[in-house]
Amino acid sequence: MATLDQMNEYFEKNRDTHLNQMKEFLSIPSISALSEHKADMKKAAEWLSSSFKEAGLENISIESTEGHPVVYADWLHAGGQPTILIYGHYDVQPVDPLHLWESAPFEPEIRDDKMFARGSTDDKGQVFMHVKAVEALMQLDGKLPLNVKFIIEGEEEVGSPNLVPFIEDHKEQLAADTLVISDTALHAPGQPAICYALRGLSGVQIDVYGAKSDLHSGVYGGGLQNPIHAVAEILASFHDQEGTIAVDGFYDSVRNLNEEERQAYKDLNFDEEALKQELGVTELFGEPGYSFLERTSARPTLEVNGVFGGFSGEGIKTVLPAEAGAKITCRLVPDQDPAEIVEKLKAHVEKHKPEGVKVTVTPFDQGRPFITPFDHPALKAASDSYEKVYKVPTVYTRGGGSIPIVADFDEILGLPVVLMGFGLETENLHGPNEHLTLENFDKGLRVLGDYYQALSALSKDELKK
Repeated sequence: MATLDQMNEYFEKNRDTHLNQMKEFLSIPSISALSEHKADMKKAAEWLSSSFKEAGLENISIESTEGHPVVYADWLHAGGQPTILIYGHYDVQPVDPLHLWESAPFEPEIRDDKMFARGSTDDKGQVFMHVKAVEALMQLDGKLPLNVKFIIEGEEEVGSPNLVPFIEDHKEQLAADTLVISDTALHAPGQPAICYALRGLSGVQIDVYGAKSDLHSGVYGGGLQNPIHAVAEILASFHDQEGTIAVDGFYDSVRNLNEEERQAYKDLNFDEEALKQELGVTELFGEPGYSFLERTSARPTLEVNGVFGGFSGEGIKTVLPAEAGAKITCRLVPDQDPAEIVEKLKAHVEKHKPEGVKVTVTPFDQGRPFITPFDHPALKAASDSYEKVYKVPTVYTRGGGSIPIVADFDEILGLPVVLMGFGLETENLHGPNEHLTLENFDKGLRVLGDYYQALSALSKDELKK
């Protein structure tokens, strides 16, 4: 198998070629949210298909969905070796506001050893790295050390509406031993990180109805229940004074952090005082007994995202509103079930709603939490490969946000999921001047090449979740 030195030589020799190829990919305005870019979506899928062929992959297909296509490719000649499934997306976010870009979003430009273009870090650049890592091993060894499958979709930025049906319809084709996703970030510059868990999501809207129309507060105020007062009372009942969620049974299924995980958080040496200064707040707040990082990534939450009702324009209007409401999202952790949480919220609202109003609770966004065991061999191999190249220990983190499709892969295919990204949180993904730091592009190619080889040394039994 190719050594790290041989990979270094290959990537150094071909760096300019690879950067020019990446520019070609990034120059395609594959904005999935805008219908006028449908042809560009097809063009990006075709470009990716050609890149797969050039890398030496086989069984390449552009699979139609009810929306934008999925691109598939594989190489399956490593008899008896594990199979890795690599997921990513070729669609990108819209570019507005355009006037804040220092260079055209689809005219890639390198400045300060950073590639500026929409999609450079999220996620075209990181997908491209996997393609080139595979190509390098094919060129150096004439084969791959393990079996590889790619599934790259074109609708991640619009919620992947057609990917779950595709996965369910192609379970045998997508069967593998490990799923790898590079659509996340390093912990900090020069500090690799493996995200081994993501929180799930349950969202609801609470609507409170009083009288059949808005009323004059001077005539009816004090004699009828005010829907805004009722909303405030309901919202106040969701937490105790210290920040613990007061919904009956909310924590029943929560998988608690073990000591090794809590020590990993401590090892990050996160500066909470510096965070307070950065955010302009005097105190942090939340569930007692947990650090800020634990609260925001490993513990469940219930947050009010918006409150509405009555008059909020300039000046004052003496009105008793007919209705009011609030929008709420809960971030969930293993092993909480989004549908069960919605039912607990409904029961809580029913229990705490005041007399004189009608209240409805309507669910909306839902996604399951995901976790790969902290000590899984696939994670350990990824950590070792990072450390070989970056020369520092890898940190383990949980993501506070939600990527529902990760949990869908986990549930449908039953695979351990390895989130090993090469972006940085400061690279303006989704914003103007999105970029990819080329130091991490260079190191990431070597990490991935080494990781494929490390995974090939593990048995299928070791990789079972």
